[in-house]
Amino acid sequence: MSFIRSRIRSFGYAFKGIGTLFRTQVHARIHAVAIAAIAVQGLWVGLEAWEWCALVGCMALVISLEAVNTAVELLADKISPAHDELVGKAKDVAAGAVLLAVVLSGVVWALVFWG
Repeated sequence: MSFIRSRIRSFGYAFKGIGTLFRTQVHARIHAVAIAAIAVQGLWVGLEAWEWCALVGCMALVISLEAVNTAVELLADKISPAHDELVGKAKDVAAGAVLLAVVLSGVVWALVFWG
């Protein structure tokens, strides 16, 4: 029984983290609006299953990387509140990962809707 309670508690922590992400991060909310708009557009044009798979994969990648970027930034700020060049580079790389995912997801979106 303790195992089940522990798993349920783990889900609670995950949902708490998701709540923190959307409550505190403007870019996460922007991504959520974009995801909703793309979903509405997909429903409007009647995408095929493979197109949905490509788009949902991109959506998951972008929002997941935004969450990881937020975690990196929070930990970096805790570990090194003062400016540190190496910490700054780590934060920049994490932010760059999100940007790459967004740009390449835009390419997938264009191929699905215009290709």
